[in-house]
Amino acid sequence: MKQISTTNAPAAIGPYSQAIRSGDLLFCSGQIPVDPATGNIPEGVQAQAEQALTNLKSLIEAAGASIDNVVKTLVFIKDMNDFATINGIYAKYFTEPFPARSCVEVARLPKDVLLEVEAIVEL
Repeated sequence: MKQISTTNAPAAIGPYSQAIRSGDLLFCSGQIPVDPATGNIPEGVQAQAEQALTNLKSLIEAAGASIDNVVKTLVFIKDMNDFATINGIYAKYFTEPFPARSCVEVARLPKDVLLEVEAIVEL
């Protein structure tokens, strides 16, 4: 196993790694919409989706891969009513063949953000 980290994504806020490479797979921890340069969280679900996915993309690139290599994502959202908006932003980051994906509504996320995205990437 090899730990992957970057300053272009938010630092871990607990006892975990931003990502772990194991063989030809990269396991990315959930990325929340924190601007890594300022620590700020943007307002609104659209801006938060953009930031979380930008953070995920930066983490994947730090491992020497591309977002095109993502095989599976898991999206946690605070309100399923935001699904269409998040889906629209998500579609700007991923192309066919789209990664397999799960999307679940949760009661609460770290720092009270509106979504979190994690991924498994083939290297």
